[in-house]
Amino acid sequence: MTKSADYMSTDNNIKSQEVEISFYDSVNSPTTLEENELVDFLHKSLDEFGDPKHHIRAAIEYSCSSHKGKGGFVVLGRLKNQLVGAVVINQTGMSGYIPENILVYIAVDSKTRGMGVGKKLMQKAMSIAKGGIALHVEPNNPAKFLYEKLGFTNKYLEMRYEKK
Repeated sequence: MTKSADYMSTDNNIKSQEVEISFYDSVNSPTTLEENELVDFLHKSLDEFGDPKHHIRAAIEYSCSSHKGKGGFVVLGRLKNQLVGAVVINQTGMSGYIPENILVYIAVDSKTRGMGVGKKLMQKAMSIAKGGIALHVEPNNPAKFLYEKLGFTNKYLEMRYEKK
C-alpha cells in the first residue's frame, strides 16, 4: 500500500490532525482483511446510495486487477488509523468517446462529513487518474455539490435498459 501524509485545510475539528492517504491498485492490492474492512466501510457509509457488499467487492477487485482490460485504483483516507473515507475508480478501457475512468464509489464516515475529507480524496483521485473521470450521482445525493465544485459537469441524462 502506497501512503502519503496530507493535512486537512479546514477550520473543523480535524484541522491540525493528519489524514493519511493510501492507495490500492494492481501493484499494491489489499489483503483479504483490508479488503473486508473497505467493503464494510463503504457498505455502511454509503447508506441509501450504496450497493450490496458483493457489488462493492467486485468494484474493488476490478480496480486492483492486473488482468488486461481491467484496473483502476482505490484512495483511502485514515485519521488516527481509522478509515474515514474511500474512493473507488475503475478504468473503462476506453478513451475519447467515453472517459477513461469511472468513479464507482466515494464515501466519508458520517462523523467526518463536511470536514474536507471527501474533497481531499477526490482531488487525490483526480490527480492520479490517467484521463477523464465519469460518474453517476442521484439528484438528491449531497455529493453532487462536491462534484460540481471540483469541475464535473452534467453533460448527459443517463438512461438504462435492463433485461428482465
